[in-house]
Amino acid sequence: MEEFNLITPTFLFSAISLLMLAYTNRFLSYSQLVRTLKDQHMSNPTSVTEKQIHNLRRRLYLTRSMQMLGISSLFLCVVSMFLLYVGMQDPAVWVFAVALLLLIASLGISVREIQISVKALEFHLSDMEEYHKPTLKDRL
Repeated sequence: MEEFNLITPTFLFSAISLLMLAYTNRFLSYSQLVRTLKDQHMSNPTSVTEKQIHNLRRRLYLTRSMQMLGISSLFLCVVSMFLLYVGMQDPAVWVFAVALLLLIASLGISVREIQISVKALEFHLSDMEEYHKPTLKDRL
């Protein structure tokens, strides 16, 4: 194995920081969507809004897991840097490896969350298609 030095975890450190920013923005968008969806559902409950609420709840839990794994990865990345700083090369390598695994898990959950987000948009599209189906008169 090539030399593991302080530069290696610093690359991951900056990547995780940007990823956490993206996750936080996603969470803030969901927060606003929850408020809007609640008002919409309270004034006019429909099966589409019920599906959206269920879908959004799953997405929020996945986003929370993504954030927790990302934060854990960032934490272990910093621990790895500290271990390198104090001269503990072997433990630093193992801690960094765990940080990488946590990041991989976070990204995997992100892929799943994106799939569920697409399903939420499909609910909207199908509802719009039903609402705007052309009638026989419209076709003539």
